[in-house]
Amino acid sequence: MNIFKFGGASLKNSERIKNVVDIISSHSKDPLLVVVSAMGKTTDALEKIASLSSDRKDFKRELEEIKNYHVTICRDLFQGDYFENELKTQFSNFNSTALAQGEIDFVYDQIVSFGELISSSILTAYLKYRKFEVSWIDSRQYIKTDNTFREGKVDWNLTQKNIAALKQTKDQLIITQGFIGSTTRNETTTLGREGSDFTAAIYGSCLGAQSVTIWKDVPGVMSADPRRIPTALVFDELPYKEAAEMTYFGASVIHPKTIKPLANRQIPLLVKSFIDPTVAGTKIHECRVDHLPPLIVFKENQCLISCKVTDYTFVDETQMTTILKALSDLNLKINVMQNSAISFSFCIDYRESKVLKLIDVLSKQFEVYYNANLTLITIKNYDAITSSAYRTMKGVILEQSSRSTLQVLVKM
Repeated sequence: MNIFKFGGASLKNSERIKNVVDIISSHSKDPLLVVVSAMGKTTDALEKIASLSSDRKDFKRELEEIKNYHVTICRDLFQGDYFENELKTQFSNFNSTALAQGEIDFVYDQIVSFGELISSSILTAYLKYRKFEVSWIDSRQYIKTDNTFREGKVDWNLTQKNIAALKQTKDQLIITQGFIGSTTRNETTTLGREGSDFTAAIYGSCLGAQSVTIWKDVPGVMSADPRRIPTALVFDELPYKEAAEMTYFGASVIHPKTIKPLANRQIPLLVKSFIDPTVAGTKIHECRVDHLPPLIVFKENQCLISCKVTDYTFVDETQMTTILKALSDLNLKINVMQNSAISFSFCIDYRESKVLKLIDVLSKQFEVYYNANLTLITIKNYDAITSSAYRTMKGVILEQSSRSTLQVLVKM
C-alpha cells in the first residue's frame, strides 16, 4: 500500500480537487490510502471560531462564511444538489459542537478538527460521483493519543493495533483525515498545527507502506522558501537525518514529527508537486549526499524570553531546571537558548495565552523580559557568504552558531 497526503492548498477549490482526483486515478493500480487536510484556509477560519467560542462571543457570521465556501465548492463539483444537503446537515450538527465549553485547548480541538472531516467527506463524495470505489474512514477511530489537546501524543501500541486491521481490507482506495485523533475516551484531539504530514507517516509506518508521498505546491524540498529566496535549489534526494534537522528548525515543507516513524521503518518519503505531478520531486531516504548547500529556514512569530536572577547569584542548573520544568508543564518547545552569568534567554513560538502563563510562573523567581513578533533564521551548512550576510543583517538581537548551524533572531 502507498500513502498520499494532500494539504489545504491542493484542495482549496473545485479545480484543485479535480486535479487531486486525477492524481489519485493515475496511481490506482496499487492500494492507496489518502490523507487530507482541511480545504484552503479553513483551519485558520475555524481557529477564529474557536477563539470566539472560548470567549463566549457570537460566531454565526464566521461559520456561515465557512459553510458558504464549502457549499460553493460542492456546487462546482456536482450537478444539482448532490451532497449539498448532507453538507448542510454536517454544519448544523457542528454548530452545537462549537458552542461547547471547557478548557481552551479542548474546545480548540473539538472545533478545528471539523475542517478535515468536511474535506474528506467532500473528496469521498466526489470520487463516488466519478464512479470510483472508495471507502471513508474516521482517523479518530484509528489514531489514539493522550489528552494533551492541541498536540496529542500518539499511543503507538494502540494505534498500531487499530491501523493494522486495515491490512485485512480489500478496499483499493481509502480516504481519511490528517491532523486528528482521539483519546481512549473518544475525545477528539489534534496532533499539532500542520499535523497531516505526521498522520500520513503514522499510517505509513503502521501499515508498512511502500512509500509516503506528500503533495505540495513546490517541486520538492528546497534549500529555502522560494518566496523569500528565488534562487533556492530543489533537492533530488535527502538523508532522513538532514530532513529531520530541517523540520526541527522550522522548515514548513514537512511537519517535524513526520520523519522519525518512516526512518525507523526505512519507508521513503516523497515530496512532489500537485501542480506538475510529472516532476520527480525529492526522495527522503537512507542515503548520503555530499556537499549540501546552505539550507535556510525562516521561522516567524517567535518570542524571546529572558529570565534574570534577582539576587546577583549566577544562573546554575537548579535555576535552569525551574525554567525548563515550567516550559515542559505548558508543553512549550525551545527553538534556541543562550545563557550568561545572571540570565537565561530562550526563544519559543509565540502562543499568547501560554506565553503569558509562562511569564507569570517564572516571574515568581526571576525578573522576566520578553520580545515578541520576531523571526528566527537558521542556516544549516552555512558558508562564509551566508554567515556574513545574516550576521550583519539589520535587527539581529541574538546570534548563535555551531560548526554546521548558524541561528539569528531578528526584529524584522
